[in-house]
Parts: sequence; C-alpha cells; structure tokens
Amino acid sequence: MRWVIALIVLVGLVAPASAALPGTVEFTSIDATSRWISSYRLKPEPARLPAAVRALSQHGAFKDPESAGIYVGFIAGVISSNPDRAEALIAKMLPIAEADQWVIVRAIAYSGHRDWKVLLHRFSERLPLRQAMIDKYLEGKLPTLDDIPLEKKNPSLWDKTRGLFQSDKDAKPMPETTVDRSPELLDTYWGYYFATGSYGPIARIIALLPWANERNSVDKLTVGNMAKYTLASNAARDTALLTTLKRASKNQPKEVTVVLNEVVEAAESMETTRLRKDALASIEELKRKGPGYKREVSSWGQIGTGALALGCIVAAATGHIELGIPCVVGGATSSAALTYWNNQQ
Repeated sequence: MRWVIALIVLVGLVAPASAALPGTVEFTSIDATSRWISSYRLKPEPARLPAAVRALSQHGAFKDPESAGIYVGFIAGVISSNPDRAEALIAKMLPIAEADQWVIVRAIAYSGHRDWKVLLHRFSERLPLRQAMIDKYLEGKLPTLDDIPLEKKNPSLWDKTRGLFQSDKDAKPMPETTVDRSPELLDTYWGYYFATGSYGPIARIIALLPWANERNSVDKLTVGNMAKYTLASNAARDTALLTTLKRASKNQPKEVTVVLNEVVEAAESMETTRLRKDALASIEELKRKGPGYKREVSSWGQIGTGALALGCIVAAATGHIELGIPCVVGGATSSAALTYWNNQQ
C-alpha cells in the first residue's frame, strides 16, 4: 500500500490559494521538488519542469511506479497546458536515466496533447529502452489517461457465448488497466490538478466517491475512501478547490452528492482526521467479514425469511443473473444453498 502513504504525504503539500507564493525553489530533494509542484498552479513556471524532472530522477523518485503517479500526472499536465512548448520541454528533460524513461513516455501519452502520438514518434529514438511501451501506446494497446475505465466491465452472457466461437486471432482483449485495480491513478489525477488547476482531474476523483460506501470490494472501498479523504484534506487548505467542490455537488447523481457533501462538511470543519479513521475502520471490517452480499445472504437464512437456491447462487457468482433462475425458495434447498454460500467466505 505504498501508494496510500504517498497520498497521505501529499495531502499536506497542497498550497492554500491565499498563501504567499514561494521564491525560487532549488530542487535539492524530493521534498523540495514536491513543494514546488504543490504550488505550481498558483505560479506556473513551465520552463523549470525539465530541471525538476531531472532532479526527481536523480533522487530516485521514479523507481517505483506505484508511488510515482503524482509526478507522471504533473508532467502530463504541464505538457497539456503548454502545447506549443511541449516538444522543447520534453527535449530538455532528456537525457534521463534509462530506468526512468517510462515516466516521460507515460506522461506524453497521458497529457492529452493534440499531437501526443507525434511527440512519442519524435522522441522514440531518445527513449530506446521503452520502444515496446511506445509502440503499445501508438497502437492503442495501452490506454491513455482519459480512456482508462473506473472498473472492468463484466462481460454479458452473450459476450461469453460469442467468445466460445471466436479464434484467438479474432478476439479483442479487454483493457486491463482500471482505476479500482490501479490506485496510483488517484495520485496521477492529483498531479494533473497541481499542474493545471483544472476541473477535469477533480471531476474524475469525484466520480470515485460512491466507492467510499462499497460493501463488496476492498479495492473499490480503499480507492473511494482515499478519494474522499484527499479531497477533504486538500479542500481544507485550498479555498478555490473547496468552492469547486461546493459548485460540483449541485450537479451530481445522488450517490455522489451524499458523499461529496460529507467531503465539503469535513473540509469546512477541519474534521479530516475522522474521515481517515472511518476509512481505515471500514476497510478492516470488509476484510474481516467479507463482502456485504454474502453477509446479507447469511442473515436471510438465519432469520428464516427465505434463502437463495443453489442454482441462483451459482448464477450470481458467475454473473449469470440473466438466466432467470427462480431465487427465493424454501425447505431443504435453501439450507443447502446457505451452506454453499457460507463455505465461500
């Protein structure tokens, strides 16, 4: 969970919109460079990006992709907001340690620059160790930041049936990168926000808030609570962000608005510590007790209100609810079903 640690550290680095801007920052450490990143949107200095990237590389900030998302997002955001200077900025970031070249490639692909593919082509010779990665982005085998889904879509019964009659050559693999399984993307969204101050990455983080009430997936529950906690903690220090969240709450689905209002309330009352404690408690509870839907089925059986037939449980577990199997039954069948279900916990 190193990405969680990185997020918690970064929460304290968000510069208040009213704070005095720092003078010229020397990139003598990761901490010093991170402070510059956190206040960048208040005083953009794109010309200093190459020096910051080289310093981060020298200090080992890019060694672990799980903790480097903040920097990938920031570089991508600066490239995006300076389209006419993008090529010159990238050129000055190089040369960079071969092991760190992936950061440049991903930042270009994630930038949303109108000519990001052209930029990857032009710099491919200077990024030889990541040629395969570049090719995958150019061929659409790796998703850009905007194309990464929140979660993997479960194939329908028709999709599964059709797959039986497709050859490996004809089959189109589903994208493997999703936000719920790649929590470092939350860092990436924050990095993009630090670079641009734009609403886009914040909107993406807001979309994760319903997962803070997730009852079946530890991955989603963790990401949702970290989205909730970081929004509240950062908004407590950034009046512009707090205003943005208040405005956004008026145009969200109900399941988002409920959690977003909790974020705003915590930011205004400086009760972010409570959010963190609640998040850790809910994650631990889900790990200990298992998914909520299994707990509910156990309760139904214990109080005698009916249970699920074994066939229906199998259908639910494999995503085949559309089979239309009768679910509510009584007698011995429900007992067998409950035993099967509890044994899966």
